[in-house]
Amino acid sequence: MSSQTQPKPSLSDTAPKMDANDTKPKMFDKEGAIGQHFTEEGAIGGMGQKVGGPFGKEGMIGEHFTAEGSVGGTVQSMMGGKKSA
Repeated sequence: MSSQTQPKPSLSDTAPKMDANDTKPKMFDKEGAIGQHFTEEGAIGGMGQKVGGPFGKEGMIGEHFTAEGSVGGTVQSMMGGKKSA
């Protein structure tokens, strides 16, 4: 048995290689790390869908929190979008 240890890969070794022109969604974008949880499939938005009624995506309250609604749309336009990878 060999007592030599293998070096651990660094984050840069495991990260996917990207071109200079590649972009990724910002955190609060509907596809970003935080924003995705507020979509109808996400953890928070999905709960509103399960409750339904006024909290559903087409309900009196829920409609404001979609990417096109008054609250969700403002977040999407102010903090959403893409950034350089």
